[in-house]
Amino acid sequence: QVQLVESGGGLVQAGGSLKLSCAASGRTFGISMGWFRQAPGKEREFVAAITWSGSSTRYADSLKGRFTISRDNAKNTVYLQMNSLNPEDTAVYYCAAAFSALDSNWKFVQFWGQGTQVTVSS
Repeated sequence: QVQLVESGGGLVQAGGSLKLSCAASGRTFGISMGWFRQAPGKEREFVAAITWSGSSTRYADSLKGRFTISRDNAKNTVYLQMNSLNPEDTAVYYCAAAFSALDSNWKFVQFWGQGTQVTVSS
């Protein structure tokens, strides 16, 4: 199986930036990876996804332009650069992976990380 471990979350001020990392281990060749987030009392929300080659990326429309997803296959790691953060971005951010294309439907996710808390203060 694939194991995913997120890091980089924390408390930041509005307007600040964070870069999340997700390290994958196990059988990872060819895997697609991405990020979802979930705020208290809200549904889990798609954030971004990237193919194994990195040639294709996908973002939630509301986040495109502020968030950037990338990956380094030599390190088996995917990143999420988050800029211009606001309190509405406060959520637990989950790394996700699948041996298929990821989209906004979280039910296609095969593997989940434990989540990392991102809190943006006003």
